[in-house]
Amino acid sequence: MCATLRSNGFGVARGTEPRSSCVQHCACTASQREWLHDVRAWESRNSGVVEEGAQVERRSTTHVAGAGIAIAVAGLCAVLLWPRDDDAPAEKASTSTESTAKARPSPTPSPSPVEQYPADPSTYDLAALPATQVYSVIPELPLDPEPDAPVLPLTASALAPAIPVFAEPGALPVAQLPQAQAHDGTAVPVIEQHAHWVRVLLPARAGLPSGGVVGQTTGWLRAADVTLSENPYLVRVSLSVGTISVTESGQSVYESSGFGFGTPATPTPLGRTFVMTVFTDPAATYTRGNPTTALAVQSPTLDGFGGASVAVTAFHYHDARSGPISNGCVRVDAATAQYLAALPLGTPVLVAP
Repeated sequence: MCATLRSNGFGVARGTEPRSSCVQHCACTASQREWLHDVRAWESRNSGVVEEGAQVERRSTTHVAGAGIAIAVAGLCAVLLWPRDDDAPAEKASTSTESTAKARPSPTPSPSPVEQYPADPSTYDLAALPATQVYSVIPELPLDPEPDAPVLPLTASALAPAIPVFAEPGALPVAQLPQAQAHDGTAVPVIEQHAHWVRVLLPARAGLPSGGVVGQTTGWLRAADVTLSENPYLVRVSLSVGTISVTESGQSVYESSGFGFGTPATPTPLGRTFVMTVFTDPAATYTRGNPTTALAVQSPTLDGFGGASVAVTAFHYHDARSGPISNGCVRVDAATAQYLAALPLGTPVLVAP
């Protein structure tokens, strides 16, 4: 657990399509198909051209038939899950008839999820709203409803000095996300994306453990208010297996084993969170000069720690780093402390039991 935080400073091929368009678009009647068959038979006898059209028709039929996301300053690691676009390679390799089949409009198009959350062009006075920062307690902020779910490879940052944060799209804002603040937490990971809105993880707390409120907070931002940056990294911590792994675009790039974590009385928070800030504290001699990577989530049992009103969890170095030994932080070796500190702010971290 870190008691002190220091300030710091995302075509259809011509010539084949007309011959098979009737079959591909399913627009002809039975009598028209019979007529087309007779025409093709005549053409085959007289010119031999239709064999190409017949092959195109068979390819199209086959294609259609086959379509079927200090932890007290104790450290959390999470897995970066990349959504995959399985359609892109298929489209690139598709034949002319496949392109035509894909262009056919669906008789019952699926409603776009974006329609649930229309754009909000309103201007809001943010002066009286609290900032989403490590010392804030904002009861209106919702807790993460799916702490074990994947996180998108995107980080959101404010385009203006401060932007509104909403508990849900279409409601009035309940907080503000600054563009810069003393303890960072301004680069936030996206967990849900729509055309006009993104849902993100935030560094503030919704309540205190003494009041029964624990967990990672979330909020909604207007897409027009943020810049989105790709972040391919994800950190995963497994307390039971004893491993910390980092992936980049889904590929493992770093792994370590053997670390300390929270005791039963002061456990390391579970679920998804993110790298809030990185600092070096000479007063924390147990770190031996290694950087501390502070996370956005705070202790599930401590309101504060070491005389401070926050109980930040983090990855940090410690000589004693085996098993349930800390106040919630993840104690790591020097190489791991250095590696994690070099990750971009906003990198998601997932801590599993």
